[in-house]
Amino acid sequence: MANYTAADIKALRASTGAGMLDVKKALDEADGDQGKATEILRVKGLKGVTKREGRSTSNGLVIARAEGGVGTLVEVLCETDFVAKGEKFIALADKVFAQAVDTQASSADELLASTFADGQSVKELLDASNATIGEKIEVKRVARLEAPVVAAYQHKTSPDLPAQIGVLVATEGGDESVARDVAMHIAAFSPTVLTREDVAAETVENERRVAEATAKEEGKPEAALSKIVEGRVNGYFKENVLLEQPFAKEPKKTVAKVLQEAGATATSFARFRVGG
Repeated sequence: MANYTAADIKALRASTGAGMLDVKKALDEADGDQGKATEILRVKGLKGVTKREGRSTSNGLVIARAEGGVGTLVEVLCETDFVAKGEKFIALADKVFAQAVDTQASSADELLASTFADGQSVKELLDASNATIGEKIEVKRVARLEAPVVAAYQHKTSPDLPAQIGVLVATEGGDESVARDVAMHIAAFSPTVLTREDVAAETVENERRVAEATAKEEGKPEAALSKIVEGRVNGYFKENVLLEQPFAKEPKKTVAKVLQEAGATATSFARFRVGG
C-alpha cells in the first residue's frame, strides 16, 4: 500500500485542484511522493488539454472593474454554460482577473505569460484547470484603460449565468456617474468605435458602394443619389460610432452631447461580450 495519509490527499487536492480519485491514483503511482504525484497529475492534465484544443469555447464570463483611474476587463471562456456558472470556474476566473490587475496586463498573451508568486504561469494554471474541470478553458481577451476617470459596468444576459457583457469607459473631466451611464449605454447599444475617424477608410467606402447600389436598385432619381448615399453613410456612423449614437437615457441627445453637458470627454472604451 502506498505511503500517504488523508492529509496528503487533502494537500495535493488543494495544490492541484484535481479530483479525489485522480489524486489517489497519482499518489499510488508515485508511492506517496507529493512532488512526483503533482508531476503525474500535470502530465495527465496536459494530455487532456491536447485532446480539448480543437473544442469550441462559446460560454464563460467577463469581469470588469475600475478603481483610481484604472480599469481592467477580462474575458474567460469555457465550453458549456453549466461550467460557466459553476463555483470552480468562477473562482478560477476571479484568480485570473486578480492577476491581470496585479500585473497590469493589457493583452491576453501578456496575462497568460505572467506568473503567480509560486512560479506557476496563468497558462499553466489554465492547463491544469482544463484537466480538473474537464473542459477547454481560455482567456480570450484583456483590456486595460487608464484616465482621470474610468468606469466599469457588467451586465447579465441571463439571471442564471455570470456577467456576459463587460464595459470600460475612460473620460477626461466629468465624474464617474456620467462615465458609468455611458458604460451602460455601450453595453446595450454595442458601438464599435469611439469616433467616425476611427472607422477604417475601406469600411466607409464599402458602405458608400452598398448605399449607392441599393438606391439605384430602388429606382431613386440620379440627381438625388449623392444626398441619399450620404444620408445612409451617416446612418451607419450613427449606429456604430459611440459619440454619434442617441444616448440610451435621453434619445434626443447624442452621447457626445451628454458628455459635453457633463463637462466630460470620452477618450476610449472597451466592450466584451462572451464569445463575441
